[in-house]
Amino acid sequence: MNVYKAKEYSRRFLIYIFLITGLVAVLAPFVWMLSTSFKTHGAVFTMPPQWIPKPFTLENYKKLFSEINFLRHFLNSLIVAVSVTIFSLFINSLAGYAFAKYRFPGRDRIFALLLGAVMIPGQVTMIPVFLMLKKLGMLNSYLGLIIPCSASVFAIFLMRQFIYSIPDVLIESARLDGCSEFGIYWKIILPLCKPVLATLGIFTFMSSWNDFLWPLIVMIDEKMYTLPVALANLNGQHATEYALLMAGSVIVVLPVIIVFLIAQKHIIKGIATTGLKG
Repeated sequence: MNVYKAKEYSRRFLIYIFLITGLVAVLAPFVWMLSTSFKTHGAVFTMPPQWIPKPFTLENYKKLFSEINFLRHFLNSLIVAVSVTIFSLFINSLAGYAFAKYRFPGRDRIFALLLGAVMIPGQVTMIPVFLMLKKLGMLNSYLGLIIPCSASVFAIFLMRQFIYSIPDVLIESARLDGCSEFGIYWKIILPLCKPVLATLGIFTFMSSWNDFLWPLIVMIDEKMYTLPVALANLNGQHATEYALLMAGSVIVVLPVIIVFLIAQKHIIKGIATTGLKG
Protein backbone atom coordinates (compact mmCIF):
# COMPACT_ATOMS: atom_id res chain seq x y z
CA MET A 1 0.00 0.00 0.00
CA ASN A 2 2.85 2.36 0.83
CA VAL A 3 4.44 1.62 -2.54
CA TYR A 4 1.14 2.41 -4.25
CA LYS A 5 0.81 5.72 -2.38
CA ALA A 6 4.41 6.64 -3.22
CA LYS A 7 3.73 6.02 -6.92
CA GLU A 8 0.52 8.05 -6.72
CA TYR A 9 2.30 10.98 -5.05
CA SER A 10 5.08 10.81 -7.62
CA ARG A 11 2.56 10.83 -10.46
CA ARG A 12 0.74 13.83 -9.01
CA PHE A 13 4.03 15.63 -8.42
CA LEU A 14 5.04 15.18 -12.05
CA ILE A 15 1.62 16.37 -13.21
CA TYR A 16 1.87 19.50 -11.04
CA ILE A 17 5.37 20.20 -12.31
CA PHE A 18 4.16 19.85 -15.89
CA LEU A 19 1.16 22.15 -15.29
CA ILE A 20 3.25 24.78 -13.49
CA THR A 21 5.83 24.71 -16.28
CA GLY A 22 3.09 25.18 -18.86
CA LEU A 23 1.58 28.02 -16.84
CA VAL A 24 4.91 29.82 -16.62
CA ALA A 25 5.54 29.33 -20.34
CA VAL A 26 2.13 30.85 -21.17
CA LEU A 27 2.24 33.74 -18.70
CA ALA A 28 5.88 34.77 -19.13
CA PRO A 29 5.36 36.59 -22.49
CA PHE A 30 2.39 38.52 -21.09
CA VAL A 31 4.30 39.48 -17.94
CA TRP A 32 7.26 40.60 -20.05
CA MET A 33 4.97 42.61 -22.34
CA LEU A 34 3.39 44.36 -19.35
CA SER A 35 6.76 45.01 -17.74
CA THR A 36 8.28 46.39 -20.94
CA SER A 37 5.35 48.78 -21.43
CA PHE A 38 6.45 50.66 -18.28
CA LYS A 39 10.12 50.91 -19.27
CA THR A 40 12.07 53.64 -20.98
CA HIS A 41 13.39 52.96 -24.47
CA GLY A 42 16.92 52.36 -23.20
CA ALA A 43 15.85 50.06 -20.37
CA VAL A 44 14.33 47.60 -22.84
CA PHE A 45 17.81 46.43 -23.93
CA THR A 46 19.37 46.29 -20.46
CA MET A 47 21.32 43.11 -19.74
CA PRO A 48 20.44 41.10 -17.75
CA PRO A 49 16.77 41.69 -18.59
CA GLN A 50 14.74 43.53 -15.95
CA TRP A 51 11.38 42.03 -15.06
CA ILE A 52 10.66 44.97 -12.76
CA PRO A 53 10.95 48.28 -14.65
CA LYS A 54 13.68 50.61 -13.41
CA PRO A 55 12.83 53.42 -13.78
CA PHE A 56 9.05 52.98 -13.85
CA THR A 57 7.37 55.30 -16.36
CA LEU A 58 3.95 55.93 -17.89
CA GLU A 59 5.32 57.94 -20.80
CA ASN A 60 4.60 55.18 -23.32
CA TYR A 61 0.89 55.21 -22.52
CA LYS A 62 0.79 59.02 -22.52
CA LYS A 63 2.46 59.06 -25.93
CA LEU A 64 -0.04 56.56 -27.33
CA PHE A 65 -3.01 58.76 -26.50
CA SER A 66 -1.44 62.18 -27.02
CA GLU A 67 0.67 61.77 -30.16
CA ILE A 68 -0.70 58.68 -31.91
CA ASN A 69 -4.41 59.15 -31.05
CA PHE A 70 -4.81 55.57 -29.88
CA LEU A 71 -8.14 56.49 -28.30
CA ARG A 72 -9.68 56.96 -31.76
CA HIS A 73 -8.40 53.55 -32.85
CA PHE A 74 -9.72 52.03 -29.62
CA LEU A 75 -13.18 53.47 -30.30
CA ASN A 76 -13.04 52.19 -33.89
CA SER A 77 -12.32 48.67 -32.64
CA LEU A 78 -15.01 48.91 -29.98
CA ILE A 79 -17.68 50.11 -32.43
CA VAL A 80 -16.83 47.43 -34.98
CA ALA A 81 -16.50 44.55 -32.49
CA VAL A 82 -19.72 45.35 -30.61
CA SER A 83 -21.70 45.92 -33.82
CA VAL A 84 -20.43 42.71 -35.44
CA THR A 85 -21.28 40.77 -32.28
CA ILE A 86 -24.85 42.12 -32.09
CA PHE A 87 -25.59 41.60 -35.79
CA SER A 88 -23.95 38.18 -35.76
CA LEU A 89 -26.02 36.96 -32.81
CA PHE A 90 -29.25 38.10 -34.45
CA ILE A 91 -28.58 36.89 -38.01
CA ASN A 92 -26.95 33.57 -37.15
CA SER A 93 -29.48 32.65 -34.46
CA LEU A 94 -32.32 33.44 -36.87
CA ALA A 95 -30.73 31.28 -39.57
CA GLY A 96 -30.03 28.50 -37.07
CA TYR A 97 -33.66 28.56 -35.96
CA ALA A 98 -34.86 28.28 -39.55
CA PHE A 99 -32.57 25.33 -40.33
CA ALA A 100 -33.46 23.57 -37.08
CA LYS A 101 -37.25 23.98 -36.84
CA TYR A 102 -38.61 24.86 -40.29
CA ARG A 103 -39.10 22.32 -43.03
CA PHE A 104 -38.80 23.72 -46.54
CA PRO A 105 -37.68 22.26 -49.89
CA GLY A 106 -33.92 21.84 -50.11
CA ARG A 107 -33.29 22.66 -46.45
CA ASP A 108 -30.81 19.86 -45.82
CA ARG A 109 -29.03 20.42 -49.14
CA ILE A 110 -28.64 24.14 -48.46
CA PHE A 111 -27.31 23.41 -45.00
CA ALA A 112 -24.84 20.86 -46.42
CA LEU A 113 -23.75 23.48 -48.97
CA LEU A 114 -23.15 25.95 -46.15
CA LEU A 115 -21.04 23.42 -44.28
CA GLY A 116 -19.04 22.84 -47.45
CA ALA A 117 -18.27 26.55 -47.57
CA VAL A 118 -16.27 26.13 -44.34
CA MET A 119 -13.54 24.46 -46.39
CA ILE A 120 -13.09 27.59 -48.53
CA PRO A 121 -10.33 29.81 -47.09
CA GLY A 122 -11.43 33.33 -46.20
CA GLN A 123 -8.64 34.78 -48.33
CA VAL A 124 -10.31 33.38 -51.46
CA THR A 125 -13.45 35.46 -50.94
CA MET A 126 -11.71 38.67 -49.90
CA ILE A 127 -11.24 40.05 -53.42
CA PRO A 128 -14.86 39.48 -54.56
CA VAL A 129 -16.20 40.96 -51.30
CA PHE A 130 -13.81 43.91 -51.63
CA LEU A 131 -15.03 44.62 -55.17
CA MET A 132 -18.66 44.41 -54.03
CA LEU A 133 -18.01 46.86 -51.21
CA LYS A 134 -16.23 49.19 -53.63
CA LYS A 135 -19.24 49.27 -55.96
CA LEU A 136 -21.54 49.89 -53.00
CA GLY A 137 -19.33 52.71 -51.73
CA MET A 138 -18.67 51.02 -48.38
CA LEU A 139 -14.89 51.15 -48.39
CA ASN A 140 -13.29 53.07 -45.52
CA SER A 141 -16.50 52.84 -43.49
CA TYR A 142 -17.78 50.96 -40.47
CA LEU A 143 -20.37 49.18 -42.63
CA GLY A 144 -17.59 47.76 -44.79
CA LEU A 145 -16.17 46.03 -41.72
CA ILE A 146 -19.41 45.09 -40.01
CA ILE A 147 -21.67 43.68 -42.75
CA PRO A 148 -19.31 41.04 -44.28
CA CYS A 149 -18.48 39.71 -40.80
CA SER A 150 -22.04 39.53 -39.50
CA ALA A 151 -22.78 36.05 -40.87
CA SER A 152 -20.74 32.93 -40.18
CA VAL A 153 -21.24 29.33 -41.25
CA PHE A 154 -19.75 28.09 -37.98
CA ALA A 155 -22.12 30.30 -35.97
CA ILE A 156 -25.15 29.11 -37.97
CA PHE A 157 -24.07 25.51 -37.40
CA LEU A 158 -23.58 26.10 -33.66
CA MET A 159 -26.99 27.75 -33.28
CA ARG A 160 -28.73 25.13 -35.41
CA GLN A 161 -27.34 22.26 -33.33
CA PHE A 162 -28.43 23.88 -30.08
CA ILE A 163 -31.91 24.91 -31.26
CA TYR A 164 -32.44 21.43 -32.71
CA SER A 165 -32.50 20.04 -29.15
CA ILE A 166 -35.33 22.40 -28.07
CA PRO A 167 -38.63 20.42 -27.92
CA ASP A 168 -41.05 21.14 -30.75
CA VAL A 169 -43.88 21.03 -28.21
CA LEU A 170 -42.90 24.47 -26.91
CA ILE A 171 -43.13 25.97 -30.40
CA GLU A 172 -46.46 24.29 -31.20
CA SER A 173 -47.93 25.41 -27.88
CA ALA A 174 -46.90 29.00 -28.60
CA ARG A 175 -48.53 28.84 -32.03
CA LEU A 176 -51.75 27.54 -30.53
CA ASP A 177 -51.70 30.46 -28.11
CA GLY A 178 -51.55 32.85 -31.07
CA CYS A 179 -47.89 33.82 -30.86
CA SER A 180 -46.39 35.06 -34.13
CA GLU A 181 -43.45 33.29 -35.76
CA PHE A 182 -41.05 36.08 -34.87
CA GLY A 183 -42.55 36.17 -31.37
CA ILE A 184 -41.73 32.48 -30.95
CA TYR A 185 -38.15 33.17 -31.98
CA TRP A 186 -37.84 36.26 -29.77
CA LYS A 187 -39.72 35.13 -26.65
CA ILE A 188 -39.04 31.38 -26.57
CA ILE A 189 -36.03 30.42 -28.67
CA LEU A 190 -33.64 33.23 -27.72
CA PRO A 191 -34.15 32.94 -23.92
CA LEU A 192 -33.46 29.20 -24.13
CA CYS A 193 -30.32 29.85 -26.18
CA LYS A 194 -28.58 32.08 -23.62
CA PRO A 195 -25.62 29.69 -23.02
CA VAL A 196 -24.78 29.24 -26.70
CA LEU A 197 -25.46 32.92 -27.44
CA ALA A 198 -22.98 33.89 -24.71
CA THR A 199 -20.38 31.52 -26.15
CA LEU A 200 -20.92 32.71 -29.71
CA GLY A 201 -20.94 36.36 -28.63
CA ILE A 202 -17.60 36.03 -26.85
CA PHE A 203 -15.97 34.21 -29.75
CA THR A 204 -17.32 36.74 -32.23
CA PHE A 205 -16.21 39.73 -30.17
CA MET A 206 -12.70 38.34 -29.69
CA SER A 207 -12.37 37.46 -33.38
CA SER A 208 -13.56 40.88 -34.53
CA TRP A 209 -11.44 42.71 -31.94
CA ASN A 210 -8.27 40.89 -33.02
CA ASP A 211 -8.94 40.97 -36.77
CA PHE A 212 -6.09 42.56 -38.69
CA LEU A 213 -6.21 41.64 -42.37
CA TRP A 214 -9.76 42.70 -43.27
CA PRO A 215 -9.59 46.15 -41.58
CA LEU A 216 -6.23 46.69 -43.26
CA ILE A 217 -7.82 46.05 -46.66
CA VAL A 218 -11.06 48.01 -46.16
CA MET A 219 -9.85 51.03 -44.21
CA ILE A 220 -7.92 53.60 -46.25
CA ASP A 221 -7.94 56.61 -43.92
CA GLU A 222 -5.57 56.21 -40.96
CA LYS A 223 -8.21 57.67 -38.63
CA MET A 224 -10.45 54.68 -39.38
CA TYR A 225 -7.84 52.08 -38.42
CA THR A 226 -8.72 49.57 -35.73
CA LEU A 227 -6.30 48.76 -32.92
CA PRO A 228 -4.46 45.80 -34.56
CA VAL A 229 -3.77 47.87 -37.70
CA ALA A 230 -2.72 50.91 -35.67
CA LEU A 231 -0.47 48.68 -33.57
CA ALA A 232 1.26 47.35 -36.70
CA ASN A 233 1.97 50.94 -37.75
CA LEU A 234 4.04 51.43 -34.59
CA ASN A 235 6.76 49.33 -36.20
CA GLY A 236 9.17 51.86 -37.65
CA GLN A 237 10.87 51.47 -41.00
CA HIS A 238 14.38 51.74 -39.53
CA ALA A 239 13.83 51.43 -35.78
CA THR A 240 11.06 50.28 -33.46
CA GLU A 241 10.17 51.71 -30.07
CA TYR A 242 9.55 48.40 -28.33
CA ALA A 243 8.36 49.94 -25.08
CA LEU A 244 5.73 51.93 -26.99
CA LEU A 245 4.80 48.85 -29.00
CA MET A 246 4.34 46.81 -25.82
CA ALA A 247 2.14 49.54 -24.32
CA GLY A 248 -0.07 49.38 -27.39
CA SER A 249 -0.15 45.58 -27.17
CA VAL A 250 -1.34 45.78 -23.56
CA ILE A 251 -4.22 48.03 -24.60
CA VAL A 252 -5.17 45.61 -27.39
CA VAL A 253 -4.98 42.47 -25.26
CA LEU A 254 -6.45 43.74 -21.99
CA PRO A 255 -10.15 44.02 -23.07
CA VAL A 256 -10.07 40.51 -24.54
CA ILE A 257 -8.64 39.06 -21.34
CA ILE A 258 -11.23 40.87 -19.22
CA VAL A 259 -14.11 39.68 -21.40
CA PHE A 260 -12.83 36.11 -21.33
CA LEU A 261 -12.32 36.03 -17.55
CA ILE A 262 -15.81 37.43 -16.92
CA ALA A 263 -17.56 35.07 -19.34
CA GLN A 264 -15.47 31.90 -19.16
CA LYS A 265 -18.25 30.04 -17.30
CA HIS A 266 -20.67 30.84 -20.10
CA ILE A 267 -18.16 29.59 -22.68
CA ILE A 268 -17.78 26.22 -20.93
CA LYS A 269 -21.53 25.88 -20.39
CA GLY A 270 -22.35 26.86 -23.95
CA ILE A 271 -19.92 24.36 -25.46
CA ALA A 272 -21.03 21.60 -23.07
CA THR A 273 -24.73 22.07 -23.80
CA THR A 274 -24.40 22.41 -27.58
CA GLY A 275 -25.39 19.03 -28.95
CA LEU A 276 -24.35 17.40 -32.17
CA LYS A 277 -27.75 16.05 -33.19
CA GLY A 278 -29.34 16.02 -36.59
